[in-house]
Amino acid sequence: MKAGARIAAAIEVLEAILHRYQPISIALTDWGKAHRFAGSGDRNAIGGLVYDAMRRRASIVWAMGEDSPRALALGAAASALGITAESVATACDGTDHAPPPLSPAEQAGLTRSLSDAPEHIQADIPEWLWPSFSSQFGTDAIAEGQAMARRAPADLRVNTLKSTPEKVLKALAGFGAEPCALSPIGVRIAPPTGAQRTPNLQAEAAFQAGWFEIQDEGSQLAALLAGAGPRKQVLDLCAGAGGKTLALAAGMQNTGQIYAYDADRNQLKPIFERIKRAGVRNVQVMRAGDEVAVDTLGPRFDVVLADAPCTGTGTWRRRPDAKWKLKSEALKARAAEQQSVLRRAASLVKPGGRLLYVTCSILPEENTGQIEWFLQKNPDFSIVPTARVWREAFATEAPPSADGREDTLLLTPHRHGTDGFFIAALQRKN
Repeated sequence: MKAGARIAAAIEVLEAILHRYQPISIALTDWGKAHRFAGSGDRNAIGGLVYDAMRRRASIVWAMGEDSPRALALGAAASALGITAESVATACDGTDHAPPPLSPAEQAGLTRSLSDAPEHIQADIPEWLWPSFSSQFGTDAIAEGQAMARRAPADLRVNTLKSTPEKVLKALAGFGAEPCALSPIGVRIAPPTGAQRTPNLQAEAAFQAGWFEIQDEGSQLAALLAGAGPRKQVLDLCAGAGGKTLALAAGMQNTGQIYAYDADRNQLKPIFERIKRAGVRNVQVMRAGDEVAVDTLGPRFDVVLADAPCTGTGTWRRRPDAKWKLKSEALKARAAEQQSVLRRAASLVKPGGRLLYVTCSILPEENTGQIEWFLQKNPDFSIVPTARVWREAFATEAPPSADGREDTLLLTPHRHGTDGFFIAALQRKN
């Protein structure tokens, strides 16, 4: 397919996303099924264009002067396909399945500067969230937003039960794999450029052998900072698909005991196959949603990891449609769920034990605001400064938190190259 046909296809997919409210992945899958003539290269290019358009929706709409599937596809096409703005205009000539020719306003929009745009537009952040976002990051707010609107790398956690970073780097050398900057067991494959796409790493023999798991570096760091060493008793309270559970098991060298629990059975379902592939033997998966069974465990745990449900604002690079769907009501609902999780987690930490509160959010309402609430309600807990937790885990100095705080750690794409993650360690008094 020529560039014009790829742009036209992206317009069709964006129609399904914006007007029929389909998730990006489903809209792309449906388009592929209806257009089986399109090769993998074409599907990759179209997918990249659609994702890029959604990542930068606000700034593209401002530049193009219109919030339509056509405007979004045109505005994202140059960078997404690795061509010039002039080539975009030339490709859209109405022939060979290409879109109709561009209007003078559309041509101007392809090269319009964002220097005069409102700050939330430059940052590609929903306007209603801008006060909270800009308060969080100050003068770095625009740069933080722009970093969250770029493509994300593929990060891998080396499963030290079966392999080493050196072996995984060698196995994936053909993809340009490099060590992660912060995680000592992390491997990174750079984000694709132009019409390229991230390789299907799950098809690699090293993945099938359990040598690595696909896990963002920020998520890896959260698990490593939990302090779950050998022979300890650990609870992963919001285990989801088990990514952090497996990381904890490796750090514990398959000793001690991990209880993995999640309220959602569907979220928890993949953990069983992942445990088998990773060679993990010290995890007990609890029945999903059985809160009574969890509470019955009592305050026995050295470590409780509470990876709380959140808005997912830290994952916008990978799930850009979620950025524009988020509403204030959802933020309030997540905050209530987080407090419920924290209450349960606190009741399960033994005296002298540690609670690690984690979100994949960059919003203070879900992060430092919740820690302040928790400490007011639980005077038998105190915060363990990030610098101390980091030195315990890595014997190095912690990177600066993106929000400037020293007691907790906020990781972001702009400052740390990770997804957005918040990490706070809380210790129960003896």
